[in-house]
Amino acid sequence: MKNSLDEKAVDLLVVNALEEDIKDGDITTRNIFSENKNASAEVIARETMILCGLDVFQAVFKKLDDNAKFSSGNFKDGDEVVAGEIILNIECDVIPLLEGERSALNILQWLSGIATLTHKYVKKAAPVKILDTRKTTPGLRVFEKYAVACGGALNHRFGLYDQVLIKDNHIEAAGGISNAVSAVRKNVPEDKKIEVEVQSIEEVNEALENNVDIIMLDNMTLDMMRQCIALINGKAKTEISGGITFERLEEISTTGANFVSIGALTHSAPAVDISMNIK
Repeated sequence: MKNSLDEKAVDLLVVNALEEDIKDGDITTRNIFSENKNASAEVIARETMILCGLDVFQAVFKKLDDNAKFSSGNFKDGDEVVAGEIILNIECDVIPLLEGERSALNILQWLSGIATLTHKYVKKAAPVKILDTRKTTPGLRVFEKYAVACGGALNHRFGLYDQVLIKDNHIEAAGGISNAVSAVRKNVPEDKKIEVEVQSIEEVNEALENNVDIIMLDNMTLDMMRQCIALINGKAKTEISGGITFERLEEISTTGANFVSIGALTHSAPAVDISMNIK
């Protein structure tokens, strides 16, 4: 179930986007039109997509024109929109309509692109659940993880502060999995789950000996994944990670793993094609 976006985060994104694009005003628009001229436009999907960012899109125009109105809003974030369908109609003063167009579309295309790519990965990997990663655009993680959720995947930890994940460098610096897990257990609340990254059968055994909650199988071959998952045998949740491509998801879906984490959802999703046409 996806969370709603924080209003303060939305407002900050909108303010920054408009400042970047408009500054003192669109020199073209403001020298063609005067204020108090109403106009309307329709926003059209040019390809089939999973919609995401609709509230942010509307917030752009509301920031520029308090009287902006939206209609035919039959879609919501997470819905599939077929190519050629009208996502919504906008009516407001012509100057904010034209000045806000690019910033609003950039946001809607970016977030819908992440949601659309995620949806494809989710279908391909089933029944293994898709997780996102921290490989996000700095300062924009809340939006990208929201888009992942709209696409039907699950959010992994939001940051370094909300879940224990002992990775290879932690293990190396601590002198082994046992040392790292023991130190964590002395210092974090019992309700915090502990995940450990492993790269070998030996490390799987050590993680199991320490009763960790989740074992991440990092950069393993398919055969190695199967061996490790059989060895774990439900004693911990399993997550597959590292070098995961769309093409590999079909074989990964047969491993019996619980999760597969994919950075490409947020760092490599292409924007979808959406246009806005004045009527």
